[in-house]
Formats: sequence, structure tokens, C-alpha cells
Amino acid sequence: MEQRLSPSELAREVVRRLDAQHGRPVWKQRMPPLEELVACILSQHTSDVNSGRAYQQLRERFPTWEAVIEAPTALVEETIRPGGLASSKAPRIQAVLRAIAERNGGTPSLDFLQQMDTESARRYLLSLPGVGPKTAAIVLCFSLGRPVIPVDTHVFRVSWRLGFFDRRVGEAKAHDLLQQIVPEEDIYAFHVHLIRHGRQVCKAQRPRCEQCVLADLCAYRQQVGRV
Repeated sequence: MEQRLSPSELAREVVRRLDAQHGRPVWKQRMPPLEELVACILSQHTSDVNSGRAYQQLRERFPTWEAVIEAPTALVEETIRPGGLASSKAPRIQAVLRAIAERNGGTPSLDFLQQMDTESARRYLLSLPGVGPKTAAIVLCFSLGRPVIPVDTHVFRVSWRLGFFDRRVGEAKAHDLLQQIVPEEDIYAFHVHLIRHGRQVCKAQRPRCEQCVLADLCAYRQQVGRV
């Protein structure tokens, strides 16, 4: 496009084009917040298939979250082994569940987050042992429907290639920058679209610029002269 767009205008145009290509993503709760948090911990540094298997085995072996807290850590570790890094994830899951239960009258539940404003809920999640900004954002976005952008590797890559920020800022800072840029009503669509686009078109090693509906907006494409 000949006229340079502002960052917020660029975000709107990106969403508009990807809406036209794929349809507008509609938010639907993926899991209740506590389940989402545990699943997120299990998903780190592994595939969706492996983390899904680990989560399923955890729920099948332990009928309640209280049972997970009370179980020997070695048994939890054995149960979630398909998800990888079980020796670190098992004590972390137990620590998170224990902290939540201790603050919630003995009940491991995060349903009360529904009644909290987004920033208060984010601060609560970040106060839990081992929970960082990305994990908190995933719970807020996918379980609570809040206008928060979880920045995974695909969102980060597509965003810096489009020119929203320099790639050296890192994923944590990218989250704050995108929150300021993307209009609130477009945040969920932006997130879902960029994950799909990163997986299917804007790949890490060989981006398919010739197939990209965003090619004329892309700072990366202009710099490397693709297409």
C-alpha cells in the first residue's frame, strides 16, 4: 500500500484481510480457568498431541484436583510423562494447585476470576508459583474471554515481520506492545489469525510470501525482496 499505515491501522487491516480469507473467529471458552492453567503448564516445550495425552491421563488417574495435590509427586510425574519435562512440571502443577487451594479456603478453583477485572485477574495469576505473562494471558484469553494477546512463537514471528516491532524486543515485551496497538475489539481475532497465518503461510524457515494476502503490508518482504 502506498500510504504508510499507523500501527493500529495496520492491525485493523491485517484483521480485515484475514477475516475475509478465513472468516471472523468467534470466542468460545476452551476450558474452565483452572483446567486451562494446568493444560498450559503441560503444553510448554512439547507438542499439542503430547500435552493433550498428558492432560487426559492426569484427569483419568486423579478424579479431583485435591487428589493431584495429595498424590506423591513421583506418581504425578509418571502420569504426565507423555508431555515431556515431567520432573519439573509435576511439582510445579502441585505447587500451583496448592497455592490456589490455600488462598481459596481449601478449594482448588479459579472460577472466581470471572468476577475480577482483567488486570486484577492477571495479577492474581502472575502471583502463582511459576506462572509467567504468557501463561496468564492464555488463561485470560481462552478461558475468560478477556481482550489479552498471548504471544506465542507464531504471533511473535508474524508481528515482527509485519513491522509492529523489532524482533529483538522479545516475546514478553511484544505482548505489551501489541496490547497497545491492536484495537480491543480485534484482539481475539488478531491472535487466532496470526497463529493460523504463522503455521500455514508465514513459516519460520520458508515463508510463503507468494501466497500471502498481507505481502504488500509486510516490512520483512520489503527488506528481503521476496515475491
